[in-house]
Amino acid sequence: MASQLLLPPNPLTKSTPAKLFFTGDDSTLKRKSKHATRVSNGFSLRANAALRSNHSSSVEIPSQWYNIVADLSVKPPPPLHPKTFEPIKPEDLSHLFPNEIIKQEATLERFIDIPEEVLEIYKLWRPTPLIRAKRLEKLLQTPARIYFKYEGGSPAGSHKPNSAVPQAYYNAREGVKNLVTETGAGQWGSSLAFASSLFGLNCEVWQVANSYHQKPYRRLMMQTWGAKVHPSPSDLTEAGRRILQVDPSSPGSLGIAISEAVEVAAGNEDTKYCLGSVLNHVLLHQTVIGEECIKQMEAFGETPDVIIGCTGGGSNFAGLSFPYIREKLKGKINPVIRAVEPSACPSLTKGVYAYDFGDTAGLTPLMKMHTLGHDFIPDPIHSGGLRYHGMAPLISHVYEQGFMEAISIPQTECFQGAIQFARTEGIIPAPEPTHAIAATIREALRCKETGEAKVILMAMCGHGHFDLSSYDKFLRGELVDLSFSEERIRESLSKVPHVV
Repeated sequence: MASQLLLPPNPLTKSTPAKLFFTGDDSTLKRKSKHATRVSNGFSLRANAALRSNHSSSVEIPSQWYNIVADLSVKPPPPLHPKTFEPIKPEDLSHLFPNEIIKQEATLERFIDIPEEVLEIYKLWRPTPLIRAKRLEKLLQTPARIYFKYEGGSPAGSHKPNSAVPQAYYNAREGVKNLVTETGAGQWGSSLAFASSLFGLNCEVWQVANSYHQKPYRRLMMQTWGAKVHPSPSDLTEAGRRILQVDPSSPGSLGIAISEAVEVAAGNEDTKYCLGSVLNHVLLHQTVIGEECIKQMEAFGETPDVIIGCTGGGSNFAGLSFPYIREKLKGKINPVIRAVEPSACPSLTKGVYAYDFGDTAGLTPLMKMHTLGHDFIPDPIHSGGLRYHGMAPLISHVYEQGFMEAISIPQTECFQGAIQFARTEGIIPAPEPTHAIAATIREALRCKETGEAKVILMAMCGHGHFDLSSYDKFLRGELVDLSFSEERIRESLSKVPHVV
């Protein structure tokens, strides 16, 4: 069922009663303070960590990351060497990652201690708020109770620093001087640039060309924090030159940008590669989101019936959902856990579960994941962070085990939901979490039809302050839905390596 574009009256018109924009009563406000879980009012976002720390009842920042692999009875298939097709050994990754990251990638330990140096930096924005979207509920006239975990208060404006900071820390501790990475919309690139600046590291970023030109202020953020930024594909790498030779106007993709960054890291001994999603250690770092959220929901006396998050590579979704899946496996709760991906890049809902490369050029290990084919280049949708051909292997495995479900939604419905959300809750979301918003609205409207008072928990992974050109296109009626081509996917899947 498509979402309905319901919008509140303009508060500047005389016909709109002012009380429409005030919800709750005194007891609600007192409860908010007591439990550190806020009913949003569009004006009083907790703007900095100092203010948050004054709330003595706030949950504490988790001291450990959670590794879901420890609790899975069926372990995920191992990554394979791209030439031998044998399971990857730690030494095979040493030219790309520091030792501690390699250990975290393969660990079976349930919890990993977060270093004190990382926790100190987390305090700049964590714990992040859990917000009840009462105005959105009222607009939709739904009995559902909608909560969202908001990660947009970090210096980079998204959840990405949760992993960028520890990755930079471990590299600096092992004496690395230079970091290279890829980025789509720029949220990961800006996060790693921020983290690198704190640890005195040089940072070089290959940004997907489409986003590089669409989102110049993300590039300026990276440069402000000292990073070098290149549009991808570029003529600086062999991988980039090959793509440009075939298509000089290529919009790029995350797979291509990964190839360029990995090529540079592999060719320079003083340089390591950092990845912002997909791999196990990245998903591990992001579980601070879900660990905080469990405590916040408990303090508010709520248990989610439905948990919703957008998926591209999967880090934000895993960060919120994996700690809840742990509780689900224990039999304590039984929520529906729903991933939402763009219709133009539907790796979970339309891809195949197979071993494939994580990049376009075939430089990475082979990973068992849901994939559209490693040389699939998605159409240039505005959710640049979701334009990836594959899904995180760990999410793919959890999906195959039946612990979650997945849907895809076109971008116009997502931006409709974003407008509803912005005009009720006050936050302009990044294009990526608009997919979660659209799915949440669908679920809330189903509750309206059935009368069910479900508790819906949504991952709101970042703000859209640097994505306003996308909103401009939508508001002018120029944004259109882009769909994948079955023929293109068949062609791309035909190139997936055959692993027996």
